[in-house]
Amino acid sequence: MKVSWLQDQLPQLAEHLESSSEELNGLDAKLGDGDLGVTMVRGSRQLLEIREELPDDWGMALLKCAQAFTKTSGSSYGTILATGLMAMAKQKKGQAEIEPSEWADLLKAALEAMQKRGKAELGQKTVLDPLSATQKKLESNPNSSLSDLIKVVQQTIDDFRDKPCQIGRARIFQEKSIGLDDPGMVAFKRLLEGLTHV
Repeated sequence: MKVSWLQDQLPQLAEHLESSSEELNGLDAKLGDGDLGVTMVRGSRQLLEIREELPDDWGMALLKCAQAFTKTSGSSYGTILATGLMAMAKQKKGQAEIEPSEWADLLKAALEAMQKRGKAELGQKTVLDPLSATQKKLESNPNSSLSDLIKVVQQTIDDFRDKPCQIGRARIFQEKSIGLDDPGMVAFKRLLEGLTHV
């Protein structure tokens, strides 16, 4: 898989995040600032802007994507996503291809960096939980389809729905968060849905 794959994905990804914006803002408004949809749209628009500038080096391309999200978003979610992308960029520095067998290790690097940056643990009802489930699925089956991964993410969202949020702004609303989907988890699912294939 070359960087051209990512360039091909970005228009559809941006379009899907645009169409999910109101939903994500609404979910976020119940537990936070109500701007998660705005964050995702701004980030994806910036990715579209730099799409043609992405180099063939995956490390540099992922770094540019991380910088695009950081540039357009002051939100914690944007920062956490950028942190994960930067960890993946470090792993792929100077390399022009990503093999299917590499995704599990790349997501593991992203997960560890995001945990450290966000000072969060698995099981606290955050984006880390579906990311971890996706990573484990790819570890056990590197050739998992995108629809398989989306199912795993949805299952994680369902499993955590009746648990309280324990970190970030949402932890202030722990009782209120029971029965609600975590906005960051849903945003991660929308990101995957915006890709055509892996």
